[in-house]
Amino acid sequence: MAKIAAVITDMFEDVEFTSPKAALEAEGHEVITIDIEAGKEVEGKHGEKVKIDKGIEEVNASEFDALFIPGGFSPDILRADDRVVAFVKAFMDDMKPTFAICHGPQLLITAKTLNGRDATGYKSIQVDLENAGAKFHDEEVFVCQKQLVTSRTPEDLPAFNREIVKLLSKE
Repeated sequence: MAKIAAVITDMFEDVEFTSPKAALEAEGHEVITIDIEAGKEVEGKHGEKVKIDKGIEEVNASEFDALFIPGGFSPDILRADDRVVAFVKAFMDDMKPTFAICHGPQLLITAKTLNGRDATGYKSIQVDLENAGAKFHDEEVFVCQKQLVTSRTPEDLPAFNREIVKLLSKE
């Protein structure tokens, strides 16, 4: 099954990590958490704690089949690190399955990978997505080119989870 890189740090939206992770693992996929440094514990906005498996210096996009970016403040924090941005960009450049929910597309914006793409995200980043060249869709989930899956909010998780699992089952 697929080996999925989850880029995550403090202040992630708890359920936007735990729900997709559970859906992916239920299908036999492996989710590897990645932050600036390995071994530390990060905390979500609502208290969920997640242990980081790998530091950004230890990983290469070529080692993974897909990328997962949960929302919350985590993507905004992570996009300040050029190594994380380059890691994310590699998945998009190689057209590997990429899953981003809520504020997750902020990392894709910083990686300059959304020009000409279709996407959705949290309402507050709609203008940012459009300024990055994306066509914004106000829908619970949007799948672009059978590669990029984006959603808006925790309420969209059932549709998001369905589409990420479906996309990986075709890989």
